[in-house]
Amino acid sequence: VTLHHIVEEDDLPYEEEIIRNPYSVKCWMRYIEFKQNGIKSILNMIYERALKELPGSYKLWYNYLRERRKQVKGKCITEPAYEEINNCHERALVFMHKMPRIWLDYCQFLVAQCKITRSRRTFDRALRALPVTQHPRIWPLYLRFARNLPLPETAIRVYRRYLKLSPENAEEYIDYLRSCSKLDEAAVRLAAVVNDESFVSKEGKSNYQLWHELCDLISQNPDKVNSLNVGAIIRGGLTRFTDQLGKLWCSLSDYYIRSGHFEKARDVYEEAILTVVTVRDFTQVYDSYAQFEESMIAAKMETTSEMGKDEEEDIDLELRLARFEQLIARRPLLLNSVLLRQNPHNVHEWHKRVKLYEGKPRQIINTYTEAVQTVDPMKATGKPSSLWVSFAKFYEENEQLDDARTIFEKATKVNYKQVDDLAGVWCEYGEMELRHENYEQALRILRKATAIPSKKAEYFDVSEPVQNRVYKSLKVWSMLADLEESMGTFQSTKAVYDRIIDLRIATPQIIINYAMFLEEHNYFEESFKAYERGIALFRWPNVYDIWNTYLTKFIDRYGGKKLERARDLFEQALDGCPAKFAKTIYLLYAKLEEEFGLARHAMAVYERATQAVDNTERHHMFNIYIKRAAEIYGVTYTRAIYQKAIEVLPDEHSRDMCLRFADMESKLGEIDRGRAIYSYCSQICDPRMTATFWQTWKEFEIRHGNEDTIREMLRIKRSVQATYNTQVNFMSSQMMKATTNATGTSKNMGLDDMKLLEQQAQLLAAEAEQDKPKLKEKILFVRSDTSRSELAELAKQANPDEIDIDDEDEDVDEDQGPEGELQHHRGGAAVEQGAMLQNIHIEMDCVDTENDSVIEYRTMPTSYFTFLSAMF
Repeated sequence: VTLHHIVEEDDLPYEEEIIRNPYSVKCWMRYIEFKQNGIKSILNMIYERALKELPGSYKLWYNYLRERRKQVKGKCITEPAYEEINNCHERALVFMHKMPRIWLDYCQFLVAQCKITRSRRTFDRALRALPVTQHPRIWPLYLRFARNLPLPETAIRVYRRYLKLSPENAEEYIDYLRSCSKLDEAAVRLAAVVNDESFVSKEGKSNYQLWHELCDLISQNPDKVNSLNVGAIIRGGLTRFTDQLGKLWCSLSDYYIRSGHFEKARDVYEEAILTVVTVRDFTQVYDSYAQFEESMIAAKMETTSEMGKDEEEDIDLELRLARFEQLIARRPLLLNSVLLRQNPHNVHEWHKRVKLYEGKPRQIINTYTEAVQTVDPMKATGKPSSLWVSFAKFYEENEQLDDARTIFEKATKVNYKQVDDLAGVWCEYGEMELRHENYEQALRILRKATAIPSKKAEYFDVSEPVQNRVYKSLKVWSMLADLEESMGTFQSTKAVYDRIIDLRIATPQIIINYAMFLEEHNYFEESFKAYERGIALFRWPNVYDIWNTYLTKFIDRYGGKKLERARDLFEQALDGCPAKFAKTIYLLYAKLEEEFGLARHAMAVYERATQAVDNTERHHMFNIYIKRAAEIYGVTYTRAIYQKAIEVLPDEHSRDMCLRFADMESKLGEIDRGRAIYSYCSQICDPRMTATFWQTWKEFEIRHGNEDTIREMLRIKRSVQATYNTQVNFMSSQMMKATTNATGTSKNMGLDDMKLLEQQAQLLAAEAEQDKPKLKEKILFVRSDTSRSELAELAKQANPDEIDIDDEDEDVDEDQGPEGELQHHRGGAAVEQGAMLQNIHIEMDCVDTENDSVIEYRTMPTSYFTFLSAMF
């Protein structure tokens, strides 16, 4: 077919254009685009003509090759068209050998044709032709091609070349080697990675994780890994990763087990459980060891059952069972060894180890010897002296006293961290001698312990050894004092106590013991001197027990014979005494005055006590004061005490005092005084919280009052309740306001709150208006919420104090008018509230009908209500 027959009439403009511009890529591309949907052979011919004119055009070659590959898509790879396209690619690479896209497309095209050798060689040609910076585009495709091959050796060689360029991708190679069971090569590569400190895992694995993978790989496949020294590698890991020893030891044992070297595996396990230093590692190794022994026994039993009974086999099986039982029995001891390797200065673990060897004297002695040699007293956890003491007691229990004494003598020369440790050793040494009735020897030991050293040192001076400071140990001195009291003389015991006080190491208990010791031997003044010395040594509150004992003993001894001296002692004790401890001393003081002194002095002491004791005990102190005053001076004397108690006590206790005071006055017949006390107390009694008080007042008025007094009580009750309601409303409004400000509520909410407060204020004003007294026939009273029926019932109840007054002058009263009205009352006159607030002088007017004159019926003096005016 000639060009004349191919070229159509529509192609003429494009043909003319390329004749004019044969080297213009744009002209050729416009022509190609025009013929894109035409016959493929014509399109290919135009591409060939264009490439003949422009063989170095990448655009033309790329589009041409892509078009040719598209034309054979879906066809069988054995057709000749594929080879033609391969030749086109080869021709293109003559000019485009530096273009990676052309190489990639060609390689992918060859791989799709399943031409393995040609594909591999083409990949190699691409790597040689392209610069090294372009290789990362080729390698992923090359490696994917190599991994898919059924020939692992080819892929291995490709990977080796690739790792020379990118060693950081070694993990990918190792994974491939594992997948194709090339474990020896994988182990070698993984070992190289682990040893390379600069290697950074692309999968984010740490060096330990890689090491653990290597251990698992080589230990689980001993028959496939031959190029590495497994034992050396894992032992290197043991020194490198000290916090994960358990897994590494188990891996090493697993390697020998899988290799069939069972005795070596057992040796490794034994070495492991004797070297690990953490309980976690020990548990891992021990469990693995026990499982190994158990599996060995199971395998041996299975073998024996298959082969039949044999004496040697039975002996071997029994040996294995015995070994397994011994391993189980050794577990507590092995665990204790782990803890001691962790901290060899742990005293408690050494004691536990001794208990584990119970019944084995030789091992116990060896353990104690090792313990006292190993434990450093300065680093010890627990008391290292307890090891020496237990060691000596072990010899004592086995009746080897000389050896026990030797141990104690050595123990006293050890440089302990604290003086108390050495003091404990001396005391245990003495107690051992006491248990065997060597009393003189025990005294000599303790005297030796308390002897003053050649170089004195303060008790807390750490720079000095404890041997130079133990002479100030109260523990040793206390035991020596007890021994001297039991077996020594009076003078030797007194010298010991005096020495303790001189060294200024005494405690209040030591002082009390010393004084009691002197008192037992009838040295009373000496015992009092001992108390005085103790008082000089200590301050409050430590001196409280000494004062308490001293004062009690002094009163028991002398009673009222040395009253002035006793008073001086009490005053000295109370000088600077804290309120917490004052009560007991004041009660002792008051008791002294009551029994041997003057009653008024006792009352003065009680008065002082009510001011000096702690606030929590003041109420109790007032109760005692009132009781004693009533017994000594009578009930009337207690009025002033009640008054002061009500003033100083808090509301809770003041309320109780008021009730008792009012009850006392009512029993004395002082009804008006009782009513005034109730009225005063009502100001601190919220009706909602103290219903008992109001009930008591109500019962009082029922017994002793009348209708008007009851109305007055109810008025006061409402007034008090309104006062408390106002306080609560004010507090709630303040809280509501604070909440509103904190949460930022809207203005409308603020207006609602104001309306609510205004309504509450109006209600309170209305209540106050109702509470105002209204004048009616010279009798002041307030309307009550109580119904008339309730008042009638109250009036009907019997009043034991009711006075019957004849109504002879009833007619006269009506004629007299309002000025001469006679006010008759059951149970006494109605008292106006205003009169109680002034110099209270109550007059009750009566009218003489014959003389038409006013006479005074009853007058109460102002002095009678002095107490009430003071209250108000």
